[in-house]
Amino acid sequence: MHYEMLLATNNAHKLQEVRQILTPHGIIVYSLSDLNLHPDEVDEKGKTYFDNALLKALSVQKLSSLPIISDDSGLEIEALNNEPGLHSARFAQSHNGHEGAIKDILKRLENKNRKAAFVCSICLLNVEDKPLRFEARIPGEISIQPSGETGFGYDPIFKEETSQITYAEMGQDMKNKLSHRGKALYKLLTYLRVNQLIKR
Repeated sequence: MHYEMLLATNNAHKLQEVRQILTPHGIIVYSLSDLNLHPDEVDEKGKTYFDNALLKALSVQKLSSLPIISDDSGLEIEALNNEPGLHSARFAQSHNGHEGAIKDILKRLENKNRKAAFVCSICLLNVEDKPLRFEARIPGEISIQPSGETGFGYDPIFKEETSQITYAEMGQDMKNKLSHRGKALYKLLTYLRVNQLIKR
């Protein structure tokens, strides 16, 4: 018996990570394109990551009664007043992509404190009569230069605290266990198990 969920994103990298973590537990994760769903574009004007995740989920809730998961995440850099933070995606867009954004960050951090954290907030809708929240915050630092060939986004410059390597230097299995999104998804899995929605 499979448990079906809908991921409110068009980000192929995010979909791949979520599937890698949830599929082994008997969960089928549909993408918006799998179900030919086209929600209105969301203005991510929330004051928190969860606010934005909820806005994304609500835009899809109008189109599906399946359990919906959505997430919002960001890179917070201490010396840059925790920016780009909530605006991490828009910051990359304003630099014509993550490569440009990374170059700008590294330039601004010369001779500065490099402490940082990656944050992920996941919203789950259509399971209880209220939105559910699962969050994780992973401390680390910004590397001196990009390193690693895997991952996406800011992965090449975020050095996770316990491993001391960047997300982009990790194999996918390792990243799924240590990353902000992975940790938040494991909290979601615990909820599903405790409430007997899944068995493993």
